Amino acid sequence: MNTSSPNVKGKDRFPFSLLCLTLGAFAIGMTEFVIMGLLPNVAQDLGVTIPQAGQLITSYAIGVAVGAPVLTILTHKVPQKKLLCLLMIIFILGNALSVIAPSYGFLIAARIGTAFAHGTFLGVGSLMAARLVRPEKRAGAVSLVLSGLTVANIVGVPFGTFIGQQLGWRASFAAIVIMGLISLVGIIRFIPVMRQDQHTSIAQEIRSLVNPQVLLMLLTGAFACASLFAVFTYITPLLMDISGFAEASITWILVLFGIGVTIGNIVGGRLADWKLMPSLIVNFGVLAVILAVLTFALQSKALAIITVFIWGVAAFGMMPGLQVRIMNLASEAPLLASTSTHSVLNLGNASGAFLGGVVITYMGLQQLPWVSGIIALAGMAGALASLALERRLNSTDKQPVKLGSSA
Repeated sequence: MNTSSPNVKGKDRFPFSLLCLTLGAFAIGMTEFVIMGLLPNVAQDLGVTIPQAGQLITSYAIGVAVGAPVLTILTHKVPQKKLLCLLMIIFILGNALSVIAPSYGFLIAARIGTAFAHGTFLGVGSLMAARLVRPEKRAGAVSLVLSGLTVANIVGVPFGTFIGQQLGWRASFAAIVIMGLISLVGIIRFIPVMRQDQHTSIAQEIRSLVNPQVLLMLLTGAFACASLFAVFTYITPLLMDISGFAEASITWILVLFGIGVTIGNIVGGRLADWKLMPSLIVNFGVLAVILAVLTFALQSKALAIITVFIWGVAAFGMMPGLQVRIMNLASEAPLLASTSTHSVLNLGNASGAFLGGVVITYMGLQQLPWVSGIIALAGMAGALASLALERRLNSTDKQPVKLGSSA
């Protein structure tokens, strides 16, 4: 696929237009997670139980998992800038409907509709970000866009929760609508039109997605997210029941974790630009070690805080590299593969949370970290297998398409 892009000189530094994509990712991250802090408010207002309100989180995850590949297929001929605008409009309308939702069922439907834009926006946004900068800065650009998700957890979710508690939960979604509108205006004004000389067909997109290398890296990404959410879903009881923290202390510890996540996302992007596959493999190994250490560090408040912060750095350090690796592997038709990444990662989130519940039920709360470390080792095995397969294919010259940098 041949494209025109901004001049080389303009790519020396990350362009301002990337921030418009980052703001969009921030709004998306906020709408996904802010509901966690507002469940009691939503449940009381709509007359449902807390577990029923919790289905608003599950329904969103399902919407992301299903919506990304479906919407990508339906819109694959739409120019990417127009597609970004369309997706942000869907996102804004979905949140606007959440603001006025008269019933629980209506709010579920609005959340699912909003989620349809989630994975496709992040996938297309990542592709656009990679084209706005020099090739050697691609992972850094992707990490900048995806940092919107991580910053949403540090700033957006607490801010949205505060608004919802003071002004009602609907006000939180109204704030998200405003951020979506600002992002939409920024995309229209600052994202350049990048001409696509030819559109890939659905068949090409599907062939790129079912490439064994792409599927292997998608599975590797699922392991990464499962490892994270197996522990993160239950971080509050871990810190309270094992480390002995008061409930009031959990918020600032999670903010510290979020700072670690942001640092990891940025540093991971730099490392991936430097040595893509080696950095991914080492990151998985370091993550497994940190989770093993967390098993024992939870016994001490000071060690628990330090280890949780380092865990946040390691857990998100691999995300930009995974995204860029998949885009490289599917370089002939990367859109469906890139957007499907977010579907698979959300399935990894759900699987990790489910597995964590099973571990707690049958093994106990304290066993969660080291089990999560084993999942991280499975991710490292996937990355090693991908690198070995690439080297074998390159040595036998059986696959002429570019598989991406492993150096």
